[in-house]
Amino acid sequence: MAVFPWHSRNRNYKAEFASCRLEAVPLEFGDYHPLKPITVTESKTKKVSRKGSTSSTSSSSSNSMVDPLSSVLDGTDPLSMFAASADPAALAAAMDSSRKKRDKDENSIVGSDFEPWANKRGEILARYTTTEKLSINLFMGAEKGKAGTATSAMSEKVRTRLEELDDFEEGSQKELLNLTQQDYVNRIEELNQSLKDAWASDQKVKALKIVIQCSKLLSDTSVIQFYPSKFVLITDILDTFGKLVYERIFSMCADNRSVLPDHFSPENTNDTAKETCLNWFFKIASIRELIPRFYVEASILKCNKFLSKTGISECLPRLTCMIRGIGDPLVSVYARAYLCRALLTEMMERCKKLGNNALLLNSVMSAFRAEFIATRSMDFIGMIKECDESGFPKHLLFRSLGLNLALADPPESDRLQILNEAWKVITKLKNPQDYINCAEVWVEYTCKHFTKREVNTVLADVIKHMTPDRAFEDSYPQLQLIIKKVIAHFHDFSVLFSVEKFLPFLDMFQKENVRVEVCKCIMEAFIKHQQEPTKDPVILNALLHICKTMHDSVNALTLEDEKRMLAYLINGFIKMVSFGRDFEQQLSFYVESRSMFCNLEPVLVQLIHACVAYCFITIPSLVGIFTRLNLYLHSGQVALANQCLSQADAFFKAAISLVPEVPKTINIDGKMRPSESFLMEFLCNFFSTLLIVPDHPEHGVLFLVRELLNVIQDYTWEDNSDEKIRIYTCVLHLLAAMSQETFLYHIDKVDSNDSLYGGDSKFLAENNKLCETVMAQILEHLKTLAKDEALKRQSLLGLSFFNSILAHGDLRNNKLNQLSVNLWHLAQRHGCADTRTMVKTLEYIKKRSKQPDMNHLTELALRLPLQTRT
Repeated sequence: MAVFPWHSRNRNYKAEFASCRLEAVPLEFGDYHPLKPITVTESKTKKVSRKGSTSSTSSSSSNSMVDPLSSVLDGTDPLSMFAASADPAALAAAMDSSRKKRDKDENSIVGSDFEPWANKRGEILARYTTTEKLSINLFMGAEKGKAGTATSAMSEKVRTRLEELDDFEEGSQKELLNLTQQDYVNRIEELNQSLKDAWASDQKVKALKIVIQCSKLLSDTSVIQFYPSKFVLITDILDTFGKLVYERIFSMCADNRSVLPDHFSPENTNDTAKETCLNWFFKIASIRELIPRFYVEASILKCNKFLSKTGISECLPRLTCMIRGIGDPLVSVYARAYLCRALLTEMMERCKKLGNNALLLNSVMSAFRAEFIATRSMDFIGMIKECDESGFPKHLLFRSLGLNLALADPPESDRLQILNEAWKVITKLKNPQDYINCAEVWVEYTCKHFTKREVNTVLADVIKHMTPDRAFEDSYPQLQLIIKKVIAHFHDFSVLFSVEKFLPFLDMFQKENVRVEVCKCIMEAFIKHQQEPTKDPVILNALLHICKTMHDSVNALTLEDEKRMLAYLINGFIKMVSFGRDFEQQLSFYVESRSMFCNLEPVLVQLIHACVAYCFITIPSLVGIFTRLNLYLHSGQVALANQCLSQADAFFKAAISLVPEVPKTINIDGKMRPSESFLMEFLCNFFSTLLIVPDHPEHGVLFLVRELLNVIQDYTWEDNSDEKIRIYTCVLHLLAAMSQETFLYHIDKVDSNDSLYGGDSKFLAENNKLCETVMAQILEHLKTLAKDEALKRQSLLGLSFFNSILAHGDLRNNKLNQLSVNLWHLAQRHGCADTRTMVKTLEYIKKRSKQPDMNHLTELALRLPLQTRT
């Protein structure tokens, strides 16, 4: 092939950047969103009647037996009439004041810091959600006629009212299907409001019907992930009903002068209130289904206080036994949870009154919120002291208390006394396992609320107990937890290492793998929390000792991942050491580090980055060929960034001289792989750096590029490899970039060749000669590929070379233009070219021809035909 001259096209990089910028497109948002909830799709109404039931209404009669519940419905009971004649405003104010006092009294037992049910309720509703469709059966509230005779007997009234209840259970209902979660919640809230409205209008039986039907919903576990939220919603209705019943009965005990005292007894209630209360329990007992009967009775369980002092305690075993009849385990667990919530106040009172019940006390400390326990720490310590050691060990009680205090803060005035009281018991423990299990918990409390003096005392006590008979060998997990808790609270490492017993505490870790794990935890904390570089000798000596421990654990069996982890931690420490302008001290530290961490290659790499002066000494000692190449390149780049031009030249020359030593295959993760792709990657990175490296005044024009081209020419490549030609193509790109008046990028305070030569014609001539030499090598290689088995490679390389000329060459030159046309034909000559790629390339040329100063590409496009396969 003939020799073709090279002419680089002039580039305006700023204009090219501007033309390649993406245009900002305004976004339009419609009403549709894929996450928008779906509305209810269908609703049905069904009427089911119980066989044999009759529909009749109950009426009051002066001759019939007095029924307090029905009298309330009619508004003719004595209490209602008496209240009507009294001063409504005064009585309402007295009742409201009494209600507030009762609420305050109930909260005083558990305390204001006890987690309110409203908070827990919100968390449950937010956490347990579903996207499945839900269904619900609602009471239609059909009203019965009120016609009847005034002489109806009491038995007829009772039967009628029971039938009303049964009519609700099996009668007129409305089934809503395909509800979203939000629709379901809205329906439940509507039921809750219906309950309040019915109660306000003296429709007590209707209110009871609503509660029964809502309780039935808790037996449905078809959408199991939503059940906790359903439980919260339904129990809200039950709580509302229980409160309404209690307030109603409580109001029946009032007269014009006073209401019941805050701590009343059954003797303070009148017969009418007791009879009404019994009526409610009898009515609930007549509910046939187990689940609604249990929930409704549990909701008004507090009303037993009007009947008997021991009423609640007597009902509790019976209700607990009722739960055993619930077959679904999920439903039964939530039934127990509702019973416990209803009796929270009674349970706390019982726990305080019972003496020597360590197991119950431990259960309370384990189940209740940490804030509740922490606020009453001294009370719990007093109860722990009164417990018998034989029943349940006291140290376990103190451990449970310590777990709570680690999560919540006790009153500040009690903190030291709490620690003293607890440690008096802990330090007397003779069994090392009992001692360390308890001490490990209280170490966090000590670190959280006290200074290094108290922490040092605790660590000394642990050493004292765990050193005899080498007891620490059986307690490494607990000792590790102690270290983690200490370093979690002491982020100032100068304070941490000034704790006298900290390093002696580390000496108890005699087992090497455990000792290394502890050292890793300390270094991770240091890297995470140390914000500023340090030169504190206390920190440096301690951490050098810890890093040396990690480094010395490396042997021939150590996994590569473990080596990388250790190297990362040690490098993190080295990066945080700075002596400022004291370079001698900094260099001394690096020299010492190099001697201490010689078995971890990444650490040596870090030291090379930190200290360029030792690069030539240390890099040749490394094993990996590409590690050495990249380090030479990186060191040269660092030297160039710091205006050390002669040192940068030395590094680049060393890298060039090392290229011939690259073997044909290298070991990657235990497998032998060809090295040419890795060499290609390194050389492309090297070319990017050579663009900004200024020429040496004594070595001629582009001396580094010439040396590198000689090495590439002499390197022994694979027989069927095209990597050499691809590298030559990259060299052509580099030389084209070097011919521009202003380079694409620069290093601050370093004058590159565009500044040194200023577009000198001699420099451009030398550059073009190199380009022509490289082009001749590429064309010669394409000529050797004119064989049947290499036609595909020839087509790909020809198209690649064509694209390089298109991007970097000045196609207004006729010879270069003709060469590009020849390469286009060569790519399609034997039908090996990808038609799709050729079409897109031609479209790109036509698009570029419309740009300013690119009209010559229009003629070129006409000379580039597309060949089709027949």
